[in-house]
Amino acid sequence: MPFEEKLTWVNLVVTLGVAATYFTAVLTPLGEVAAAEIAYQRPLLIAVGASIVLTIVGAILTAIATAVSGEIAGRDATADIERKDERDADINRRGDLLGYYVASAGAVGVMALTMLEADYFWIANALYLSFLTAALVSATYKLVLYRRGY
Repeated sequence: MPFEEKLTWVNLVVTLGVAATYFTAVLTPLGEVAAAEIAYQRPLLIAVGASIVLTIVGAILTAIATAVSGEIAGRDATADIERKDERDADINRRGDLLGYYVASAGAVGVMALTMLEADYFWIANALYLSFLTAALVSATYKLVLYRRGY
């Protein structure tokens, strides 16, 4: 498995885990409390920060594991990590482009919520969901391209 694909898996797992935790924590009280009264700001900032930190830690751990497994197999450990060919670059470009389209469509929805003067809770969470969906679609598309061939 190419190192870039491993990093895509790290990104996908972190994104799903952090988002599930965030939405569970923030959306659970919706049945009992009005959306405007839910304190979503701190959990949202923590979710964004956790995504960044956990992705970096996951990438570091993946690089270490790749280097160790390369050494055990008798290969040049750094070659596995540093190797990035045209296919990796093109898959990354295509996945990021699709993610950009999804984020742009989500931004239109956020703009509509803003024009409808929705509560800040819904606007902020729709924006987060837009970025989240873009990241998930991008990572999934990249993994499909890696697995099914390109």
